[in-house]
Amino acid sequence: MKKVTRIFAIAAGLFIFTATATQAQQRENAKGVRLGLGISAGAPTDGSPFKLAYGADLGFQFELSRELALTATGGYTSYKAKDGQGDDYNMIPVKGGVKVFPQIGGLYLSGEAGCGFGTKKDVKEAFIYSGGIGYQTAGGFDIGARYEGVTQQKESISYRPQNGQFALRVAYSFKL
Repeated sequence: MKKVTRIFAIAAGLFIFTATATQAQQRENAKGVRLGLGISAGAPTDGSPFKLAYGADLGFQFELSRELALTATGGYTSYKAKDGQGDDYNMIPVKGGVKVFPQIGGLYLSGEAGCGFGTKKDVKEAFIYSGGIGYQTAGGFDIGARYEGVTQQKESISYRPQNGQFALRVAYSFKL
């Protein structure tokens, strides 16, 4: 777990350094709507019965100002079970949130919350929440690291007392 977290931190640091060195810009005329396509991979939290998480998403970013944007995302996430610890857990997450740009290049802080719809029969919906940090270039490339927690109802056949992941997301977005 510590090794995966270290790899995510190093990758994010290198990307931010490279993007800042080549494009030290402020967000100009940021009002508008962006559409983004992303992929992510994550390491589940300690105590989780899962060994790996990965997914893809489609997101909208409604830019209200240079400093603030509202987000809406949907996609597909798969948690792969450790050997002998149950079934895989697959869901369709639908989340809304906010991105705050502190005007340090393309650096942002993000927070989202929403619902995860299980893809198997008798799997109850889950509450999803996440917080993270990332960097978005003027050209539309985006890399971010986040913690994403998943809380399920005990009545669900896929219930686990602890679910969540530390994930790295890479995306590309463009203005509509």
